[in-house]
Amino acid sequence: MSSDFEGYEQDFAVLTAEITNKIARVPRLPPDEKKQVVANVEKQLEEAKELLEQMDLEVREIPPQSRGMYSNRMRSYKQEMGKLETDFKRSRIAYSDEVRNELLGDDGNSSENQLIKLREERAHLLDNTERLERSSRRLEAGYQIAVETEQIGQEMLENLSHDREKIQRARERLRETDANLGKSSRVLTGMLRRKNPRATPSGLSGLPIPEQVVVQGPKSCN
Repeated sequence: MSSDFEGYEQDFAVLTAEITNKIARVPRLPPDEKKQVVANVEKQLEEAKELLEQMDLEVREIPPQSRGMYSNRMRSYKQEMGKLETDFKRSRIAYSDEVRNELLGDDGNSSENQLIKLREERAHLLDNTERLERSSRRLEAGYQIAVETEQIGQEMLENLSHDREKIQRARERLRETDANLGKSSRVLTGMLRRKNPRATPSGLSGLPIPEQVVVQGPKSCN
C-alpha cells in the first residue's frame, strides 16, 4: 500500500516541477507559444489534482497507527498544489495584461495608470477568491468531521440500546429464577410438613424432639 503511495508521490513531484518551470516562463514567451504553454499547464494541473486524489485514497487504506506520517505529507502536497494554482492565476493575469497592451498599444501615462489599476483590482479579486476557497475547504472539513461525529454517536446509541436490551433480558431471567425458587421452596416445605408435622422449618425432621425436658437442681439438705 505504501509503495503505491510513494509511486504517486514521485509522479506528483516530477509533474509539479514541470508546472513550476512553465509558470515562470509564461510572461517571457511569445504570444503564440504563451497560449500553448498556458493550455498545457492547465492540463498538467488537472493531472496533479488527480494524483492527489489517488494519494488521498491510498492514505485512507493505511492502518490508523501508520497513517499520521502520510497524512502530514498529504497536507504539504495540497498546500503546494494551492500555491501552484495561485502562481498560475497571477501568471495568467500578467499574460492577459501583456496581450492587451499588444492589441491596444500604448496610449501614454493614462493607459499605463489604467492598467496598473486593473492589475490591482484583479489582484484584489484573486485574494478574495483565495479566501473564499480556503473558507470553503474549512467548511467542507468541518462538515466531514460533523458527519463522522454523528456516525460515531449513532453507533454508540445503538450499542447502548443493545446493552439495555441485554440487561432487561437478564433481569427478566432473574425474576423468573426467583419465582421458581420461591415455588420450589413452598413445595418442599409442604412435603416436609406432610412427612413430619413437627418438622422445623430448617428441615431438621430427622432429629427426635423430646416431649418434655426435666431440669433437676441440687438436692437441699434437711
